[in-house]
Amino acid sequence: MTQIQSTDLDVERMYGHEALHRGIRHELRSVLALWRRELVRTLRNRVQLFFTLLSPLLFLVVIGTGVDTIAARAGGTDMYLTFLFPGILVFAVQATSISAGLSLVRDRESGLLRGMLVAPVHRASLVVGKCLGGATAAATQGALLLSLAGFVGLSYHPGVLVLLFLVLTLISVSITAVGALGAVTVRRAETFQSMVAVMLMPMYLLSGAMFSVRMLPDWLAPLVLLNPLTYAVDALRRTAVLGADAGGSAMSDFVRWGEWVPPVGLEIAAMCVLSVAALALATRRFARGE
Repeated sequence: MTQIQSTDLDVERMYGHEALHRGIRHELRSVLALWRRELVRTLRNRVQLFFTLLSPLLFLVVIGTGVDTIAARAGGTDMYLTFLFPGILVFAVQATSISAGLSLVRDRESGLLRGMLVAPVHRASLVVGKCLGGATAAATQGALLLSLAGFVGLSYHPGVLVLLFLVLTLISVSITAVGALGAVTVRRAETFQSMVAVMLMPMYLLSGAMFSVRMLPDWLAPLVLLNPLTYAVDALRRTAVLGADAGGSAMSDFVRWGEWVPPVGLEIAAMCVLSVAALALATRRFARGE
């Protein structure tokens, strides 16, 4: 009798493990399908892709070269273009990353999302799949801008370019996750766009992307240190220093907590925590809201 009970337990465990594996494979296929859909949707829209890349290029060429020319004529150093480049990379990926959240709102308005929800898929897979697709598309656009590294005084060292791309990918995931969190809290695309317009520009201007945060008044320092984009730009800038051909003087204005400069690893860890927290909150809100 004991042997029979032991055999029954072994069979139950075997079937339980098989069901678990099938469930995991099913969820992974769902994530992959949504990732592919979001990536293809973004990359096939060539007009949007063109204008998304045009904006950071205009900032880089017009503002970067303009300030460098003014500095050179005044007898200073023409290093602003190098300083600006990491901020331009963040500017390039944030628009595409946020568009993943916008697509979530539009899918809800069109009724497509309701069709997804009746599928036997965990709702976390829907959020993760759309976020990964948007982040991949954003990182791909950022990689295109990395081809301009030589133009801004950075070397084309493969190791440095790979590190920059990895940091840029993590930033894309973080911004996409935050965008998804915003998308599941609103019902209309217009509301989401207004919310993004109000939040993103101040965060970008207070991140040190376009000018040194030391130039800001002291009363803005807490906002700078609490701004997630500050650490994203700083991590990119400190990685780009490794490949600066023209010297690191323009790239040495790092984020400081008093006299202490937080390591890049801590900044990357903070972005990872932000991504996980935003995805968890978005998934929870998504499960309750629909």
